Amino acid sequence: RLMPELPKFDDEDLKSYGDEEEELALSPPAALMSILATQELLLENILECVPVGEFAVIQPLSDEFCLVLGYLLTWKLTLAFFKAASSQLRVLYSQYLRRTKSLNKLLYHLFRLMPENPVFSGPTSEVPNKDTKTFFTEELHLDVK
Repeated sequence: RLMPELPKFDDEDLKSYGDEEEELALSPPAALMSILATQELLLENILECVPVGEFAVIQPLSDEFCLVLGYLLTWKLTLAFFKAASSQLRVLYSQYLRRTKSLNKLLYHLFRLMPENPVFSGPTSEVPNKDTKTFFTEELHLDVK
């Protein structure tokens, strides 16, 4: 709920960024970026032996699972922050992510975490003889119990 409210504080300071000639960048919230940097290092240690194109098997409720989940949830917060920002701020934030290579690292990690066959095995109300359901064709409900 808080993330969409944060970019408006940077909007007020946006006018002072237009005077310089070098390529400008603005960091998303520093606390979020420091957590993301720490999680990137931890995830790199977990996935270091898995090449892109192959996928890592992460056991549910293990320490690795919690780290991966925390990393992905941090990115979800970051994207919610971006969505709420103005287009001018998005440019500055994206320059920051480009400089820190955070987006490259996200894609690199996702391609090693994504299963080869993302078959959806959750409850369905349809006839089982229909097309195979995947995580890309079904809506996923993440209810914490």
